[in-house]
Amino acid sequence: MRKSKAKKRILLPDPKFNDILVTRFVNNLMYDGKKSTSYDVFYDAIEMIQKKTEQNGLEMFKKALVNITPAVEVRSRRVGGATFQIPSEIRPERKTSMGIKWMILYARKRNEKSMSAKLAGEIIAAAKEEGAAFKKKEDVHKMAEANKAFSHFRF
Repeated sequence: MRKSKAKKRILLPDPKFNDILVTRFVNNLMYDGKKSTSYDVFYDAIEMIQKKTEQNGLEMFKKALVNITPAVEVRSRRVGGATFQIPSEIRPERKTSMGIKWMILYARKRNEKSMSAKLAGEIIAAAKEEGAAFKKKEDVHKMAEANKAFSHFRF
C-alpha cells in the first residue's frame, strides 16, 4: 500500500486554443517526449477537420470526445472461486482519459498516410457516432448491460 496519494499535476492550457483538454490529449499522443511534434500533429488534424467539414475543428474534437466517452465499465472480481465481470460507474477523470486513449489507439490503426490525417479521420467519425473508438464505447456499454445481474457484487 502506498504511503500517501500521488498529487495531481496541474496542466497548463495549450498555446493555440488555451484549453487544458487539448494539452491532456497531446500529452497522450506524444512519443519519446516530443511534445512539439505532437502539437503539430494535433493542430494539423484540427485544420484538416475544418477543411473537410466546414465546421469549427475544436468543437468537432470536443463533440467526438463526448461521443466516445464511456459511462460504465466492467471490472473483474473474484467471488467464491468464480470471476465475475461487474459493471461499475467510472469517475469523470477516468472517463475522459479512457476516451482520449481509445481515440488515439484507433486513430493509429487507421489507413491514412500521416498521423494527422488518421487523427482527423477518427475525430470526424467519432463526431458522427461511427468509427472504431465509438464502437469500442458501445461494446463496453453492451458488456456492462449483459453483466448487470452481477451488479450486487459491487465493491
